[in-house]
Amino acid sequence: MTLGELKATLKPGSRLFGLDIGTKTIGIAISDPLLTVASPLETIRRGKKFAADAATLLELAAARQVGGLVLGLPVNMDGTEGPRCQSVRQFQRNLAAKTDLPMAFWDERMSTAAVTRAMIDADLTRAQRDRLVDKLAAAYILQGALDALAHAAVRPGPAA
Repeated sequence: MTLGELKATLKPGSRLFGLDIGTKTIGIAISDPLLTVASPLETIRRGKKFAADAATLLELAAARQVGGLVLGLPVNMDGTEGPRCQSVRQFQRNLAAKTDLPMAFWDERMSTAAVTRAMIDADLTRAQRDRLVDKLAAAYILQGALDALAHAAVRPGPAA
């Protein structure tokens, strides 16, 4: 599903979750109801069972009127998809079997690096960075998707 299709399926006032899916953690960010600002929410530690991770994620989404998910897709710098992309796509397929929430992917190239650089510039300690990086990367991913949606809304359509 594209971002535009995702937005079209949302009920008014619904929020989006942005997800930075790693092997050990899932960073979560949430949008405002107007779909303009992404805020870091939390990081969940992945367990041994996907079902438990999915249940935690879906409980958080239900409690916050989330109408859709934007999943960061870790595309390689040359635009190809490697094993990490395959893992995220599998996560999406598994999650789709457990929920009707619409989902779209967003190219997350360099999100963690950009967030880490910003935290280093802000003089955060390594421990602080480790605690924050996943949810901040999720916010970076979601904000990129929200910005793309906003710019798509103001672009003129093709001439009639």
